[in-house]
Amino acid sequence: MDIKVISRNVGQALLISALFMFFSLIVSVVNGKDSALGPLAISFIITFIVGIFPFIFVRKASAISLQDGFMIIVLSWLLSFIFGMLPYVLWGGEYTLINAWFESVSGYTTTGSTILTDVEALPKSLQFWRSSTHFIGGLGVVVFLLLIIPDASPFRMRLTNIELSSLSREGYRFRSIKTVHVIAFVYVALAVTETLLLMLAGMSFFDALNHSFSTVATGGFSTKNSSIAYFDSAAIDIIIIVFMTLSSIHFGLLFAIFATRSLKTFRHPVVKFFLGTLALLSVLVTLSLRISGTYDSWGEAALDATFQVASFLSTSGFATADNAGWPVFANILLMYAVFQCGCSGSTTGGVKSDRMLIAFKAIGRQVKQNLHPSSIMQLRVGNHFLKDDAAFAAILYIVFYVVVLLISFLLLILFGVDTAEAVSGALSSLGNAGPALDSISSMGNYSSQLGIAKFIYTVDMILGRLEIYPVFIFFSLIFGRRK
Repeated sequence: MDIKVISRNVGQALLISALFMFFSLIVSVVNGKDSALGPLAISFIITFIVGIFPFIFVRKASAISLQDGFMIIVLSWLLSFIFGMLPYVLWGGEYTLINAWFESVSGYTTTGSTILTDVEALPKSLQFWRSSTHFIGGLGVVVFLLLIIPDASPFRMRLTNIELSSLSREGYRFRSIKTVHVIAFVYVALAVTETLLLMLAGMSFFDALNHSFSTVATGGFSTKNSSIAYFDSAAIDIIIIVFMTLSSIHFGLLFAIFATRSLKTFRHPVVKFFLGTLALLSVLVTLSLRISGTYDSWGEAALDATFQVASFLSTSGFATADNAGWPVFANILLMYAVFQCGCSGSTTGGVKSDRMLIAFKAIGRQVKQNLHPSSIMQLRVGNHFLKDDAAFAAILYIVFYVVVLLISFLLLILFGVDTAEAVSGALSSLGNAGPALDSISSMGNYSSQLGIAKFIYTVDMILGRLEIYPVFIFFSLIFGRRK
């Protein structure tokens, strides 16, 4: 491993965080130099100095090996979490050390869980910083790095592929150089468009910008204690539903709509599967809410059900209602949504719709193969024929994902966390969704959770955001180097 290469690229990731800390400083000054001015200034100076340090003392080196790349990925995230918690720790309030760590990890991983009982008590500059961590984490520190990694680097394509599925990439083809710019363009375009639409629907510019940062990152941090319910606007609800859904689709496919001026993208098998899941779960949750008597109106039940399903399925975590008071059947469906989530190449978490579709197709093929042993059947998803090793990789990841969940459940229960909260909290954290059941529902928070439980949740968030494998590769590289 080349320490020089790693330090320079990790330094670039820290400079990105420093840049948004500087923007938060501007917000503080505009709002009369609020109470977060000092903490943000100190955090900016420290983060900037550490980030710029490798550029002063380390010579530029363009070659990046695969091992270097994995180290860059994990270290960029981990150091972003650590430096990102500085404004919280220095500001104080509800931010103890573990709470600041939780909030920072939740922000960067776009999980959106919070320990705050009163979000509105934060100064606006700190609220903006919270949303900024979503914006940085949604596009990914890694993708920001890809914008600056030399075009000739053989690692660029490998790094790009970490969060992209070959199945999702079917229907649009770009060289690796183009891929990152496509993702960045779509990401920023969605944020700008949503900000304008939310302002037209009645939000202030500050609220609209913060909520668009959270929506396109599928994060969920809000500037209001009651989340989107605060605005009590069907128009705002619908706008956010649309953008939560769009942000759950592969950004390359969204770009294909813009580039080709055609809606054929929505015929893509993964997109159809994702949208079909959204529609089916929304209908079932609506029926559950009406049959149980939770809602008296079909219209209100349908809107809140669709919003919450889109929120959980996209891992956004916004809320227009508190699912803690919903029927068990509806909450089970929401937990499935947190498990599956959106498409690869988007900002969502979970096992991804791509893998779930492949798994269902593989199961169907196996059933048919057992019924017709002499027949030869290929695994087909749309016009895409998959090799057995691709199906095996998808199913293996799902199994690995479930194993991590089971370990988290057991640890949380061992430390005294309520069973429902342990199961749903781990599921939601690993899926980077945020809300779960009971006290950590869509209108709740994680403030009452034990310190050790908060730490376990953050480990799940990190594993979920990095899709497990890079973290294990990172530690294997460290221990392998020691040996």
